[in-house]
Amino acid sequence: MSTVVCFGEALIDFLNIGQDEEAPLRLRKFKQFPGGAPANVAVAIAKLGGDARFAGQVGDDEFGRFQAHALQAYGVDTSQLLFHPTAKTALAFVMLDDSGERTFSFYRDGSADMVLLAEQVAPAWFAGASVFHYCSNTLTTPAIAAVTETALSRAKDAGCVISFDVNLRHNLWATGKADKEVITRLAAASHLLKLSLDELEYLAADGDSDTLCQQWLQQGVKLILVTDGGKPIRYISLAFSGEEATPPVKAVDTTAAGDSFMGAILFGLSKYGDQTALLNSQSQVAALVRFASQCGALTVSRQGAFPALPDWSEVGRFWELGE
Repeated sequence: MSTVVCFGEALIDFLNIGQDEEAPLRLRKFKQFPGGAPANVAVAIAKLGGDARFAGQVGDDEFGRFQAHALQAYGVDTSQLLFHPTAKTALAFVMLDDSGERTFSFYRDGSADMVLLAEQVAPAWFAGASVFHYCSNTLTTPAIAAVTETALSRAKDAGCVISFDVNLRHNLWATGKADKEVITRLAAASHLLKLSLDELEYLAADGDSDTLCQQWLQQGVKLILVTDGGKPIRYISLAFSGEEATPPVKAVDTTAAGDSFMGAILFGLSKYGDQTALLNSQSQVAALVRFASQCGALTVSRQGAFPALPDWSEVGRFWELGE
């Protein structure tokens, strides 16, 4: 089994768990959880029994040290987690509606993850790694996008499969809307691409999402995964396409649903000896998507990110692939 490097933000999710009445006010109650999309993916891999390394930066503050401890507690390699001496750890306040769907309010301006420098992208990030994973939250400013592109170049030089979960958070971009050109270009540089149907339709400038997918595939993307809430998950390659139904579930908190799904996909890639053969096999891709959807379904039935992610004892019975 090879290492999956997960790069990007590690932040604190303050999850709204109710409110108190203090007349004439209603005071929201929040519970602190470790989070951040790439950090969630790293933990998802580790809890399944995989080898995950987190690369990124937090503040040398109480929240950053808590985040480091949480990653380590779940078995993630934090040897490449950096601590900034003055910049603070990013925070996100998460509000849930009655169906468990969430909205985010981020406190990330000048946070430690955003002031990482290209020269901090070290060769040790990629030692023993076969997969490099990131999302669009490290593309939201020119400075952090340049660091991300440096990391991508070095990951490719190290022979890594590049995994990109688009994971749009429009309110992290200065204009209030994600930059389509930047994301579309970086998506084309990946081997494995995951995005929601809403994200795909947003990025398709002429509204033709199928044409955009074919464009990415022609540019070198090997597999595209398209999720749509509880609806079937589509998988698309040059050689085949299909869909797999998602398990029925009552959602409590969808915060880490996509990260759980993606972590399971990357766990499968790292566990499988011939990654190219897996990505080129419809039966194997379909089996991996079914396994990952079970992981995502279990995750949304529980609160929080790291604690909600399943371990192997809970989902191993759904595994259908060989080694």
